[in-house]
Amino acid sequence: MLEKIEGAYSRIKNTINKTPIMTSSKLDQIVKANCFLKMESFQRTGSFKFRGAFNAISSLSPKLKTKGVITHSSGNHAQALSLAAKMVGVKAVIVMPENASKIKIAATKDYGAKVVFCGTKPEDREETTQALINKYGYTLIHPSNNLDVIHGQGTASYELIKEIGELDFIFTPCGGGGLLSGTAIATKGSCVNTKVIGVEPRNADDAYRSFKDKKFYPVVNPNTIADGLRVSLGTNTFKIILEHVDDIITVSEEEIVNAMEFLWSRMKLVVEPSGAVSLAGVLSEKINLENQRVGIIISGGNVDLTDFFYLIRTKIV
Repeated sequence: MLEKIEGAYSRIKNTINKTPIMTSSKLDQIVKANCFLKMESFQRTGSFKFRGAFNAISSLSPKLKTKGVITHSSGNHAQALSLAAKMVGVKAVIVMPENASKIKIAATKDYGAKVVFCGTKPEDREETTQALINKYGYTLIHPSNNLDVIHGQGTASYELIKEIGELDFIFTPCGGGGLLSGTAIATKGSCVNTKVIGVEPRNADDAYRSFKDKKFYPVVNPNTIADGLRVSLGTNTFKIILEHVDDIITVSEEEIVNAMEFLWSRMKLVVEPSGAVSLAGVLSEKINLENQRVGIIISGGNVDLTDFFYLIRTKIV
């Protein structure tokens, strides 16, 4: 399956940002390991999602491009597909929950997509999207379960391994499972002995339970600060994860915020909650990483700082 990742990389490499790999002596000291952070927060649109979106939309036939594309997303895939569609001249319609981040809604509109709002339940997204597909004939570019999206997402870890060599572990966030699936395919295809670890918020632990019981559980009422991870696994991602992922662990909301704080205060990196979940997993000490080489996919940086800057402005004399 590695050839699918390599094909995606050939398709998108001249369009995506080759994101930097960051290190921290303080992090290495805490974990007692050599850690390499793949900063997808520096990707176009601020997250890894652009990789998969551009690969998927570039793979469509001319006929399907003419009809336009649609997806449902709380923000990062919404922005990514909007920009990718704009770049190739395709109409994009994005279904977003009404409680989505205002900054992500604004960015999605700025990239030129039409935004349609839906309810906050996971099933609301799918029902609204399907109704629009039935009416207008749009092609669905699912945020995580689309195979072209999965292969595109896998190019992040593909780049990481190509640059720094073999790893003992690689940690990645898990929501719908597209990034984790792509990471697993790319990693196991490049260095079979590397252990792939998914990290999920404890308050949205459907993937964790599904993985442990080998039985699919949908996400129900996810109450996590990591808004990009409030979605269920798909049929494709669940299958790939069962076959190629070594383990999934969960982290608390406090651990997610602590990881964000470390990235901001010690490394001067702006990372959103969903993007910091992988580091939270590393810092949780649930897996012994002593003397290991550890890859960490930092998936995005689209955090809303409106309140932060408002508080600063209130202190201006």
